[in-house]
Amino acid sequence: MHIAHDGRADQLPSLGQAGTVGDDGPTLSICLRCRDGRENCDTDQRGGRRLAQLVADAFPDSTAARRGLRLRGVNCMSNCKRPCAIALSAPGHFTYLFGDLDPLLHAGDVLSVAAAYVEAEGGYLPRPARPKVLRAGILGRIPPLGFAGDLVEPLSPRFQHPTNGSDSL
Repeated sequence: MHIAHDGRADQLPSLGQAGTVGDDGPTLSICLRCRDGRENCDTDQRGGRRLAQLVADAFPDSTAARRGLRLRGVNCMSNCKRPCAIALSAPGHFTYLFGDLDPLLHAGDVLSVAAAYVEAEGGYLPRPARPKVLRAGILGRIPPLGFAGDLVEPLSPRFQHPTNGSDSL
């Protein structure tokens, strides 16, 4: 049990068979506190928790599970304006953050993109490799530390834009 920041006891979804939390492999994080607009009062289960439970229920039979993905619930991912939120991360891989998910419609899409993430070299998911809802709902793609490629360029303390030579940002 976890005591939520508002003082209420908050149970994490039972992941039991669904997977284990660890830091050595690809992980799907699901925000448990996201609201999806279906809550009638503060005692109703939130959309993020519904999404987490639907994903956890389908997880044991999924391609993502067979490929070694891990699941974890996060009590808040601070993405309240674009709920329901998930993230995909792994050491040495790109990290992705997605939002605008409907718990009742997108649990399968979440597992589909998670399976693609595990298979993708370095976790890089080009737009066409993601289900449609996760193309529009992408909130961030962060290259892994140490990544060398066109997406990353070093910045000096006095950054100069290559086109105008200005020191200001």
